[in-house]
Amino acid sequence: MEKADIESIPVQKTFDLKDEKDAYDAAEEMVRIGFYKEKKGFKVLMAKEPKKTAKRIGYIVTTTVTASLRNDDQYRDIRYWTYHHDKERYGIVLVNSKVIDELGF
Repeated sequence: MEKADIESIPVQKTFDLKDEKDAYDAAEEMVRIGFYKEKKGFKVLMAKEPKKTAKRIGYIVTTTVTASLRNDDQYRDIRYWTYHHDKERYGIVLVNSKVIDELGF
């Protein structure tokens, strides 16, 4: 999927994360809000530098969302794309796979 396609996915909330604690909090909030209620996804933005922190944030968000959905007995088929949002930040868009199908992506 191209960057333009990723950015055209409807987003209900954008999280601008600075560190690993923010990543855990954002993932828990995404699960609380829900991935299917509004037929929209979530966007996570994180600084590219230091690269090690960006990788950790991405890993924490994706694994915590999946684990929290499993613990809450919710539908876990979440798709996500990582991309270069701008010169200084990476972006991750997370969305329920059923929503992607309904929106025709």
